[in-house]
Amino acid sequence: MNALFSTYRSITTRLDRADWLLPTLARFLFAAILLMYFWVSGLTKLGDGFMGIFAPSTGAYVQIFPRMMEAVGYDTSQFSLFHKLVVLAGTWAEFILPALIVLGLLTRLSALGMIGFIVVQSLTDLYGHNGWEDSTVLGAWFDRFPDAAILDQRALWVFLLIVLVIKGAGPISFDRALSPKN
Repeated sequence: MNALFSTYRSITTRLDRADWLLPTLARFLFAAILLMYFWVSGLTKLGDGFMGIFAPSTGAYVQIFPRMMEAVGYDTSQFSLFHKLVVLAGTWAEFILPALIVLGLLTRLSALGMIGFIVVQSLTDLYGHNGWEDSTVLGAWFDRFPDAAILDQRALWVFLLIVLVIKGAGPISFDRALSPKN
């Protein structure tokens, strides 16, 4: 029995010293699972042509301000400069923040920004798009269904990002390469 406990302690001690493992896996999983989700979502918000990065599509306003778009008859000219800036910032964030996380550049700040983005996205889905009316969208914790879009999936997304906020980018990153310790 002592040999079993000794082997167990030996393995867990090595894992305790593997500080590189969690942030590296977190960035890998973010890239594998969420990078294209956010980029494709960002692409739906771009206007026509190259200058579309500065002139969001009507769909961008519908996604970010659904109730207001309906109220103004889907006429984006009735939106203020503030609304345009929010839509631009949200669109750019879907490209910039995930890219920074995958590259491991300004990772903690980018992960924190993504957490904020996911919170706003979730609130918009629940209240702007009436997701709160459908219990399968909101979901419930401690139930037997692990696939609700808001509480279940996004809690796991945020947990993945919290790992990066706390642990940083890990050894294979621009953050590490640019740090003065190297």
